Amino acid sequence: MFKLRYPTPTAWADTVVAAMAEFLPDHASAEYKASGMAMSMALHYRDKPELVSAMIDLAIEELAHFREVVKIMESRGLVLQKDDKDPYVNDLRGQMRKGSEIYFLDRLLVAAIIEARGAERFGLVATALPSGSLKDFYALIAKSEDKHHSLFTDLANRYFPATLVSQRLDQLLDHEAQLVATLPIRAALH
Repeated sequence: MFKLRYPTPTAWADTVVAAMAEFLPDHASAEYKASGMAMSMALHYRDKPELVSAMIDLAIEELAHFREVVKIMESRGLVLQKDDKDPYVNDLRGQMRKGSEIYFLDRLLVAAIIEARGAERFGLVATALPSGSLKDFYALIAKSEDKHHSLFTDLANRYFPATLVSQRLDQLLDHEAQLVATLPIRAALH
């Protein structure tokens, strides 16, 4: 378990709550991408049965989240939007080093950080929303995402020495904190 080094400002959650029609399609896209990333990892690292099993389970869970967000969108007359590149995710992926083993480590740790940020932000949305089914939904999503970041760090610690994982996670968390501090506040997950 690790802690993010830059807390999302509460103004971000206020922006999201005021613009749920913009946020929901972005959230749906993030869930879809997370499911695809998990399947990509399962296929790429098919020689690691524990990882394959965990990534298949994760892909199914993220796809179920996608389905639930789409249902909420449909109930509000919203439709899926064109999938835009996520500057936050792309920047973090740009930190992944070349070389099969270090790339694998970085891929696990970047995924852990993305999931941790998602958990934090979904929790902020749940806190900012008025009582009701949408608030309950985001509280459940936050709890689910919180487990995901631990999954990735646990896998990293399974395949790499703890000191190496800790050192690289420390570097990536510092970078992520600087990145989040510079991102504009908008009705999007990142």
